Amino acid sequence: MSISPNPNLDSGLPSNETVQNLDSPNLFLNRELSWLQFNLRVLEEAENTGYPLLERAKFLTIFATNLDEFFMTRVSALRRQVAAGVGEPPPDGMTPSEQMLAICREVTPLLQRHQSCWHEDICPKLSETGIHVLHSKSLTEKERLRLRDYFCAEIFPVLTPLAIDPTHPFPHVSNLSFNLAVIVKDPDRGECFARVKLPGGFKRLIPIPEESPASLQETLLGSESRISRFVWLEDIVADNLDLLFPGVEIVASYAFRVTRDADLTITENEAADLLTTVEQQLDLREFGSAVRLELEAKTPSSIADILIGNLQLSPYLVYSENDPIGMAGIAELTALDRPDLKDPFHVPVVPPICTQPGGMLAAVRQQDILLFHPYDSFVPVVDFIREAANDSAVLAIKQTLYRVGAKSPIVDALLEARMNGKQVAVLVELKARFDEESNIEWARKLEDEGVHVVYGVHGLKTHAKTCLVVRRESEGIRRYAHLATGNYNVATSRIYTDLSYFTSDPVICNDVSDLFNALTGYSRKPAYDKLLIAPKLLRKELIDRIEREITHHQAGRDGYIAFKMNALVDKACIQALYRASQAGVKIDLQVRGICCLRPGVPGLSETIRVVSVVGRFLEHARIYYFKNGGQDEVFAGSADLMPRNLDQRVEILFPVTPPHWRDVLITEILGIGIQDNVQARELQPDGTYRRLHPSEGESPIHSQEWFMSRWKSRY
Repeated sequence: MSISPNPNLDSGLPSNETVQNLDSPNLFLNRELSWLQFNLRVLEEAENTGYPLLERAKFLTIFATNLDEFFMTRVSALRRQVAAGVGEPPPDGMTPSEQMLAICREVTPLLQRHQSCWHEDICPKLSETGIHVLHSKSLTEKERLRLRDYFCAEIFPVLTPLAIDPTHPFPHVSNLSFNLAVIVKDPDRGECFARVKLPGGFKRLIPIPEESPASLQETLLGSESRISRFVWLEDIVADNLDLLFPGVEIVASYAFRVTRDADLTITENEAADLLTTVEQQLDLREFGSAVRLELEAKTPSSIADILIGNLQLSPYLVYSENDPIGMAGIAELTALDRPDLKDPFHVPVVPPICTQPGGMLAAVRQQDILLFHPYDSFVPVVDFIREAANDSAVLAIKQTLYRVGAKSPIVDALLEARMNGKQVAVLVELKARFDEESNIEWARKLEDEGVHVVYGVHGLKTHAKTCLVVRRESEGIRRYAHLATGNYNVATSRIYTDLSYFTSDPVICNDVSDLFNALTGYSRKPAYDKLLIAPKLLRKELIDRIEREITHHQAGRDGYIAFKMNALVDKACIQALYRASQAGVKIDLQVRGICCLRPGVPGLSETIRVVSVVGRFLEHARIYYFKNGGQDEVFAGSADLMPRNLDQRVEILFPVTPPHWRDVLITEILGIGIQDNVQARELQPDGTYRRLHPSEGESPIHSQEWFMSRWKSRY
């Protein structure tokens, strides 16, 4: 395949003539390249010496796993478009072929920085603290012999060497598996090629046994705090290949890894049973087309050619790396009991109102409650559902589940509610990417206990996060709602910044009831009273409010817009923001990840500022604020401004109207994020980001540290 460069890549900023045509490709940044800029910001956190060492190692891991998913989903989609010769260009106008070439150009130097950060910085510094990640050839003979004993007892029985020759076809290489390409010299046949797949179920980093305890098995079962020396699993296997190939000479071995297209293709029109269909597609994920080959830098071209040819890969999808390849295994170091090398433990706050007599339902009946996780604890969310499950006056609980994790007190509470005779209806989104298997397991468990389980809306993903409790009270039926920006997942609530909002507002609760009727039945309610719902309505509602801000500004009522989100991609929304800026409306955007809008372009976006905060916690909340001529209007919810969110998902934005909570969102959560001059990067018109620093005489503001230190004092 021939790939030609994109003429727009180096064309500079839009001209004065271009900014008058809001459809011009030069006005938009490419989505995939913007995502790579986000992953660069993650890498910069690994390079940031202000973090403890194991936190820096964590960012190296996040960078690596992010890139794996990027190739499995985004690059695979582009490759399919290239192969088919079709694909509608994105707003920036780059063809799939041009995007593939640009990605290759960006990824290669990122990988070099990533490996340099490990080999030249973090790994040597970890050694100074007593944590050594070594190669087997650097060990003493006694240590290698002890590892050989472990290899014979634990690893050898699992391995299956596969010869590759005319009678042994090239084997299937599963997605993200680690492999050794082995060259052996046979006395009769000369040099031969074989593949050894590293076994699953083993850690990548194997602890090196000391003289005492005597066996590695004892070391593995002992306290991890005593383990300080490790060797890579592939090193142990490579060091003992003679046991797998007795009677022949081991010439060399080279590690490699293949990434495959892992995006599920589900044709719902032909699926009689969506759960079974998703299960079948999960089995096929290991057999998707190869989209990336990672090789050790020392791999000779003859071996690379064999792998490239059999995997049917284009050379630009081959990445040569210093060992180790696939560095997500570094994450295993973060399990070490070394608090001196980690961030201080953060204890979330439980607001006093959530601990009053009567529990969460009584508290919500008294007033709306806003929580900001992880600064506020997730415990009140669990308590809200658990109390409802055990309250004799509660008649029904309805809930959406998108990503709930492996162990879920939320699901346990729903099961408890069913056992207590409540009517429980749960929408489990089976198509939540890379959580499909876990969600299938939960769906089956809920169904087995008699819970009404549905799998979503035909043709859409249900990404909305909400729970509705229906209770009989002295004055009649009252409903309570929990609406959120994040998942019902206890584990991620400790590391994602998200909002929880509890309300018994009858209008909002009625909207939530109508939404559940649409999710579980055939309701087609055309509009909602307070909630903004996608698809169909959300994009128009937001653009109408942007246009309203233009009208306010032109009438002398200073227009102002502030959004906080994960991604800004949608062309129509970006064009509306451009129009608002051209009219003079001031706009502050906090966009953690992808942003296709070019800020600060004369005549186009001079009044728009875009910042991104990447830090200890994953910024995940979505907030949309409009000054509205002094009648502040603010929404929060599950939706980013991306076509998939606005057109292909069920999403909710909910209004926060109590003045106190509205001010918290505007002046604190949005306001402090906008003022961050330590952890924030500011997007430049060319798509790059500039790290902010306090100006002379300006106080430093690190938004996440600000919330950790000051959030508790606000109660």
